[in-house]
Amino acid sequence: MTPSTTQPIQSASVTADSSARAAELRAANINPRTGLATDYLNHFNEAVMLLEMIPDMPECAEDFLVWEPLSYAEHFTASNFKARDLAIDAYNTADVRIRAEFDNVTSAITSILAAVSAAMREATKDDTRTRLAEQATGWVKPLVMQAGGIINGHGAADVDYIMTH
Repeated sequence: MTPSTTQPIQSASVTADSSARAAELRAANINPRTGLATDYLNHFNEAVMLLEMIPDMPECAEDFLVWEPLSYAEHFTASNFKARDLAIDAYNTADVRIRAEFDNVTSAITSILAAVSAAMREATKDDTRTRLAEQATGWVKPLVMQAGGIINGHGAADVDYIMTH
């Protein structure tokens, strides 16, 4: 066989593999373009929900204080997510620019939540904890939305990736 006759077969095989992988990811609620799953955002949404409850129920601060940050892999390892191994693999093989953008945003969220947690541990008054919770919610919610945009393919790195592939 000449190289020109084997090339289309290899391309068809790669295309079929790519299509099968994309279908597998979509079925597991993982974006095949980014390799990321929105399920990870549930981890941060839980913290936001607890923060939002503190103004009306100050005792919820204690619930927030036991919340622990988890990496993407840690979240899926600890979860009941049906395709957790696939989610971790897809994340590990995602385009490095997309993953870096996502990791930067989720690191910022984690840093804010850790700082607010530390400040709440030092606070002795409910109104101080309430102000901290309100401020943190205002900072974190837009970042969670930004992370969701990256997962769904609306990040700057993803646009660059799509345009070059």
